[in-house]
Amino acid sequence: MDSYRAMCNEAGGEENLRHTKKDHLNYWTRLKMKNIEGGDAQAISKIMYQELANDPEFFFRFRLNKEGKLRALFWRDSMMREDYSIYGDVVVFDTTYRTNRYNLICALIVGINNHWKNCMFGCAFIGDEKIESFVWLLETFKKSMGGKCPISIFTDQDQAMCSAIQKVTFKDIHKGVKVTLFGSLKRDKDFKRTFSYCLKRCVTEVEFEAVWNSMIEKYNLQEDSWFQRIYDLKEKWCPALSKDFFSAGILSSQRSESTNHAIGFRANRSTSLTEFYSIFKACIQRWRSTEKHDEFLCSKSTASSAIPLSGLLKHASEIYTLSLFTYFEEKFGSLLNLTATKLNALARTLKLLDGYATTASEYYTYIQ
Repeated sequence: MDSYRAMCNEAGGEENLRHTKKDHLNYWTRLKMKNIEGGDAQAISKIMYQELANDPEFFFRFRLNKEGKLRALFWRDSMMREDYSIYGDVVVFDTTYRTNRYNLICALIVGINNHWKNCMFGCAFIGDEKIESFVWLLETFKKSMGGKCPISIFTDQDQAMCSAIQKVTFKDIHKGVKVTLFGSLKRDKDFKRTFSYCLKRCVTEVEFEAVWNSMIEKYNLQEDSWFQRIYDLKEKWCPALSKDFFSAGILSSQRSESTNHAIGFRANRSTSLTEFYSIFKACIQRWRSTEKHDEFLCSKSTASSAIPLSGLLKHASEIYTLSLFTYFEEKFGSLLNLTATKLNALARTLKLLDGYATTASEYYTYIQ
């Protein structure tokens, strides 16, 4: 229908076309059938070999079952390998997207570029979420990238996926917390705000423990097995407890989920593999076009700031992209405000004490 409306617009109206809407849809159906002639698996295989002919660094692997039917598929192009060599310290691996007529599970491997936007490292379809399937996928991905492993990998709480990651020797696994709330908690805004604070905003372990324990006690969740389980995994998702690894600003697997949304807006349960590949490729082309635009802006623009560019801030403006500098400036400004607030509070305290104490011991006694 998109193509039909575009042709109507170009012709100056539907009445100026030489075919009807029904003719158009019938032709489109025949065209799709021609694309998957001989079976969708054979069609996607043909596409992969065509991509390899056009891009010698293109990489793909199939896995068949005992009946010779497609069980798993992985691919990545040369640009994905180049991106991984630059931005592959941190990856997000998730399987939340399942939109195709064969009920295959789509697994996306995503990273973040220097403009803090998604970049694709690889895509796969697997038949199930068993350890064996994940091991095959991760070993294939690792092989396609010359054996290089990321420093950290973010995923959900799927145990089979985590076991597979450990088997393939990915170093650090960081789990996202996917929250499904029921009953009164689903409608309690204060609870959602407190829980979100634990997930994203706690700075120290002491602060996290205080906020978490207060929340558990307030909402009587001491016996809740789900909250107990994620608390036992707190080192994997709480930012206050995971400051010793590079995360590129990722707190959960939301990067992959946003990728799923970006790719899946035109796909549905009837989407074939060949149709999905076309949607996927168009999405990646949009991402890369956006990255080129960001690169152009960085090359032609100079970072500006409401704070005087001197010292550390000036150095950051010279080495960071515009997106990252904006984030750095925000955190830098917050730090300055916090420091100023503490200094003002200290000055007021000293001024107040001046009328009450004359010796160091008296100052100490007053503060106590």
